[in-house]
Amino acid sequence: MPELDHLGHLDQLGDPGPRRPEDAPSTTASATDLLRLDRAHVWHPYAPMPGAAEPLLVDSASGVRLRLGRPFEGQVELVDAMSSWWSAIHGYRHPALDAAAHDQLDRMSHVMFGGLTHEPAIRLATRLVEMTPEPLQHVFLADSGSVAVEVAIKMCLQYWQSREVPGKHRLLTWRGGYHGDTFHPMSVCDPDGGMHHLWSGVLPRQIFVDAPPSGFDAEPRPDYVAHLTATLERHAHEVAAVIVEPVVQNAGGMRFHSPGYLAVLREICDANDVLLVFDEIATGFGRTGTLFAADHAGVAPDVMCVGKALTGGYLTMAAALCTPRVAAGISTGTVPVLAHGPTFMANPLAAAVANASLDLLATGAWRQQVTRIEAGLRTGLLPARRIDGIRDVRVLGATGVVQLDHPVDVAAATRAAARHGVWIRPFNDLIYTMPPYVTDDADLDLITTALTAAAAVS
Repeated sequence: MPELDHLGHLDQLGDPGPRRPEDAPSTTASATDLLRLDRAHVWHPYAPMPGAAEPLLVDSASGVRLRLGRPFEGQVELVDAMSSWWSAIHGYRHPALDAAAHDQLDRMSHVMFGGLTHEPAIRLATRLVEMTPEPLQHVFLADSGSVAVEVAIKMCLQYWQSREVPGKHRLLTWRGGYHGDTFHPMSVCDPDGGMHHLWSGVLPRQIFVDAPPSGFDAEPRPDYVAHLTATLERHAHEVAAVIVEPVVQNAGGMRFHSPGYLAVLREICDANDVLLVFDEIATGFGRTGTLFAADHAGVAPDVMCVGKALTGGYLTMAAALCTPRVAAGISTGTVPVLAHGPTFMANPLAAAVANASLDLLATGAWRQQVTRIEAGLRTGLLPARRIDGIRDVRVLGATGVVQLDHPVDVAAATRAAARHGVWIRPFNDLIYTMPPYVTDDADLDLITTALTAAAAVS
């Protein structure tokens, strides 16, 4: 493209051979040039085209810091309080993850998974089986969290098709959830307050119960348990599976609920011959204080989705795990295969980094890190409670939430946080943080101060 000619060496397509990183030519593109091209061609998530606001240009990242290609609010670096949408739990440029990526790149970056297999994927599947609740034995590796949810739903629907019960074709969930942006996951996101109401006439019509009562430490409310039970019993003949985010409803509102409701769901699903799916894409790998949110209740689902932090935020990869019952039900049906096969399924590069990320989690250091972060967030966010217009301040594990009684002024909140050297991404009425586990106390103080400042201007 002619307009790229001014980007220095980017227009030189010849390959002069391997170089050391310090020998690599640097681009002569200015931040202004790059952002102009970004505005002309790049469609960002949840944004119009062209964008209404200029994104921050990130030049590099290390530890918990993003180095900007152009200063923002006077800052050249920002502490990432978002863990890159909750995935970079070990921070950026972690030596162990870098080494795993380099080593695997020297072997092979990708190979198709149809009819072939490889050690990184075998090791990863085995590790996931070992660390997730006991009944989960089989692993389908997917490209992203949304695809993992698609696969989980397909597993449940095909299970009942194979058992010749095609009438069980709907899903039941509670309001306030979020499960991804592809079509079947959109159908189980909140139908009214969620971002996918635009598709309400196109998506499959699912069954929704009220959102679970708030409060991680609260005992399950008998009236809500009765509501869950009655609704599932009434629709059991057509419900293939119940799907929920356990303990924390994330992008749907950052709400925490009692783990006791997971035990209730397990009991009533078993009583009504309905499968149970836990979407642990955001909650898995330590974020809530246990390795998986289901561990708070000691409950195992029939299908579990994981993603985001699976590779420590390095590469896109997710997984849907299921029990032998589900796998056997599908594999003995008229169509005895799960008809799903992403091109980049079980990508060796992503699998190798995922294994290295799980190695870091296996040391157990995350437990102390998350406990320390939880304590720091509870203390550091106390001043936010005194700000006018604050509805709630809540913390669970390595998640801290300041909820307003009105919509956030996103631009003002982002600028206020950046002046304190912190990157946040508020939405709706929420200013929140899900920092990397390696965030130290000094940076955690920066984050809580920034969130409080953001709340004050919103």
